[in-house]
This record gives sequence, C-alpha cells and structure tokens, in this order.
Amino acid sequence: MPTRTAHTAWTGGLQDGSGTVELTSSKVGSYDVSFPKRAADDAGGTTSPEELIAAAHSSCYAMQLSALVVEAGGTPKSLDVTAAVSLGPDPAGGFRLTGITLTVKGEVDGLDEAGFVEAAEAAKKGCPVSKALTGVDITLDASLA
Repeated sequence: MPTRTAHTAWTGGLQDGSGTVELTSSKVGSYDVSFPKRAADDAGGTTSPEELIAAAHSSCYAMQLSALVVEAGGTPKSLDVTAAVSLGPDPAGGFRLTGITLTVKGEVDGLDEAGFVEAAEAAKKGCPVSKALTGVDITLDASLA
C-alpha cells in the first residue's frame, strides 16, 4: 500500500506566524494555515489540521461504509457524510481534539434502517482513520434518507 505525504512551510511564532500546507502526493493544492484563524469561528479562507482531519475522516468513513453496506446485502446509491472535528483546551496544557461527530445520511437499497445503522456503527469502528483517532471521542448520527 502507498504512503501519502503533505508538507508544511511555517514562518513566525504561533500567534503571529502562518504557513502553507501542500498536499504533495496528489498535487491538488496548497492551503494557507494560521493559528489565530484556526482558533477563530470564521476560518477566513484558511484551513486547519482539524478541517484536514475532518476531510480524511469523512472520506475514509464513506469508503468503509460503502463496503460494509454491500457486505450486508445492500446497494449504496449515495452516502452523504460530514465529519465535524472540534479543537479545545487540554487540561494537561495546550490544545487537543475534543470530539468528532460523524453524520451520515444514506440512500441504500436492500437494507432497512436498523441494518444501515448497524453497518454505519461497524464502519465507525473499522475505518482506518477512526482507528488512528482512538484517543478522541467519536459519535455517530446515521440514518437513511
């Protein structure tokens, strides 16, 4: 299996500095990052580690769920997945991820609501990104459209 890479160039301190993160494996783009915008309600055109984790988690989860729906005898027509990653203070100092909420609405043939929710829960546990984030509380809201 391949290894994927990203690169960040940063200048300055935490509060006055800024950087650019480049998705080097895919070459799809470079994105500005800054701590003040990371900690603000309005991202102001910059991304953050939390947004990048949310992107990784939602896409990984969708892939895992589609496989498990098929394994359960269903046919996924569409999966609409959102991952919301929260940053907050760490009681030990600094900051930490305080939680992740996965929300999925599925259009699936061949599975009822209970079967879909069961596959969704299994996907939450089985997705490689979920496994990597075991130190963070991950909640799930799953339903059929």
